[in-house]
Amino acid sequence: MTDNTSSEQYAAIDFSPLSALTDDEVVTHSPVSDVRLPSGKVLALITLDNGRDHTRPNTLGPATLTELGATLDSLKKRADAGEIDAVGITGKQYILAAGADLSDITKVDSRDTARLVAQLGHRVLGQLSELGVPSFAFVNGLALGGGLEIALNSTYRTVDASAAAIALPEVFLGIIPGWGGAYLLPNLIGIENALEVVISNPLKQNRMLKPQQAFDYGIVDAIFPAANFLEDSLRWADGVLGGRKVERKNEPGKIERLTKWPIAMKMARGMLESKIGTVPRSPYVALDLLDKAKSGTKAEGFAREDEALADLVVGDQFAASMYAFDLVQKRAKRPVGAPDKALAKKVTKVGIIGAGLMASQFALLFVRKLQVPVLITDLDQARVDKGVAHIHDEIGKLEAKGRLDADTANRLRALVTGTTDKSLYADCDFVIEAVFEEVGVKQAVFAEIEAVVAEDAILATNTSSLSVEEIGAELAHPDRLVGFHFFNPVAVMPLIEIVTTPKTSDAALSTAFVVAKGLGKNAVLTADAPGFVVNRLLAKVMGEAARAVYEGTPVVDVEKAFAPLGLPMGPFQLIDLVGWKVAAHVQDTMVRAFPDRFYANENFHALAELSEVVEKDKSGRVTGFTKAAEKVLKGHVGDSPASAETILTRVQDGLAQEIRIMLDENVVPAVEDIDLCLILGAGWPFIDGGASPYLDREGASQRVFGDTFHHPPIRGVASRG
Repeated sequence: MTDNTSSEQYAAIDFSPLSALTDDEVVTHSPVSDVRLPSGKVLALITLDNGRDHTRPNTLGPATLTELGATLDSLKKRADAGEIDAVGITGKQYILAAGADLSDITKVDSRDTARLVAQLGHRVLGQLSELGVPSFAFVNGLALGGGLEIALNSTYRTVDASAAAIALPEVFLGIIPGWGGAYLLPNLIGIENALEVVISNPLKQNRMLKPQQAFDYGIVDAIFPAANFLEDSLRWADGVLGGRKVERKNEPGKIERLTKWPIAMKMARGMLESKIGTVPRSPYVALDLLDKAKSGTKAEGFAREDEALADLVVGDQFAASMYAFDLVQKRAKRPVGAPDKALAKKVTKVGIIGAGLMASQFALLFVRKLQVPVLITDLDQARVDKGVAHIHDEIGKLEAKGRLDADTANRLRALVTGTTDKSLYADCDFVIEAVFEEVGVKQAVFAEIEAVVAEDAILATNTSSLSVEEIGAELAHPDRLVGFHFFNPVAVMPLIEIVTTPKTSDAALSTAFVVAKGLGKNAVLTADAPGFVVNRLLAKVMGEAARAVYEGTPVVDVEKAFAPLGLPMGPFQLIDLVGWKVAAHVQDTMVRAFPDRFYANENFHALAELSEVVEKDKSGRVTGFTKAAEKVLKGHVGDSPASAETILTRVQDGLAQEIRIMLDENVVPAVEDIDLCLILGAGWPFIDGGASPYLDREGASQRVFGDTFHHPPIRGVASRG
């Protein structure tokens, strides 16, 4: 195959079937203005703009691409006629483009239509390198997916140093960069950098690049401050047109293609298998495309992307990912069941009962995000001083990393104080406890605090599985108590389960939701049921893993049996992270509440007393029990190991049954809230869509209650038949 131009490669294709996807498209227009450069040369500048403000980014749907294609066709004619010397492309304020219009892609009705979406992107963006004059992408703001691919298809690129984010996030959503990214990027910045951008970053909770990183990788050729970004970029472009050489130090040469490439591929594949298992498809498809990009023509690279994108867009994992994406983007931002925010009490000072690690994490988060005084307390002054010192130290680390300036750091330190004198809580509006997980202990600290604080101060408990109503049973005003359950690590995990009891007032609930939002967290409302949502379902997973081990299944086999769930880690790896004592406590709570549905073993507590229970490889995967653990297990383990299939079916059916019961008992408003909790609080993968679409797809819902959670089930076009 010769290296055709994109226009030739896609010339004979009829794109008219895509017009059916454009009904609701917010079209991003591509007006052109001519700019005379200092040298006298003329650059035709396209400014992408959908006419909305920066809260509605430019996106690239079929109508947008068709219009941009026509714009580029006319610019090619002008270039051929000698009227212009270069073409530039930039975006409206703060935004180049946030990629393909995903609402369009979810309407795709067949693999052929999906392929057309890829081909249209290639046809249009590919023209940027075929205009007969150089093209310059001036990345003035957000550039994600197709937005970044506009830049990659251009001859040269500059970036605004204040641009919000630059990324190819497609693998996170179960697809691949399908408009040139998988071929062009490794050929621009080398295979190792490309693996980072295309695969590793999306799998790290969709990590984005800052402009400086994009420049360091060599994705862009120049970086300029925001103040004069466009003027500086135009002056730089004029210099390039005048003969200034553009150095690209990461561009791969022959040696890299022959030697580094295959080694990097082998390592990346091994890393993926150990980190995410083999269930997710898109990372492996992306890996294959990056591998093949080391040789062959651009036309071949584009054709491979067309087929790969078509396959993935019609698959189950993309459908589940889009469901999950919608939950996180929309439902999480408007929590169902949250009372009117006008009812919330204004929080001007926060009290935290406890000065241990969890309390310190709370204090740091509250002071950083709310910027109000935060008071911590503990049993003696030494513990208080240690807690305050730890928080001050953490603020210092953020300052050293440049995430806080000196003035802000000093102000935050001054806002955090510690005491053993509970009377200082008198003017706190919101008090949260982080003490030992025992009802009596929590009741005692709240009784002490309630006597001091104002009648309308809100009390919050961070219990992970105890009854919030029982904790508040001895309060004079139980209506002010709300469950406010964080996940570890507090700074990173985006979920707070807000727990309401039959007595909780709307004012307390409303305050909790407003505070959660102020902390930058997503809140989901849950009833006061054992384990709430996340711990109840994780207890199901961990209990089934423990059951299999005590039946006599080797721990490594149990971990492998859970792999098809696609969880970020195996059950025993998770228990080790959570802590064996915490896990044993949660299992006991669940078995006490639902003895017929949850599994716990007395021997679990003996294991929890050990300093180390499992052995792990360098990736953190569990490889077996320690010698000490084997000794503790001796005599408690049966001799009838379960097959991988049996274990997986038990956990699938157990989850389907528990979720059905939770919905019947109104623990949450809808199944979407359970999936949202699992995605945000337990790292459940987007490609499963949380748990319910996966359980529908695997037949567990049907086996357990003769129906599905979703009507119709969330399936890709290819499976609908």
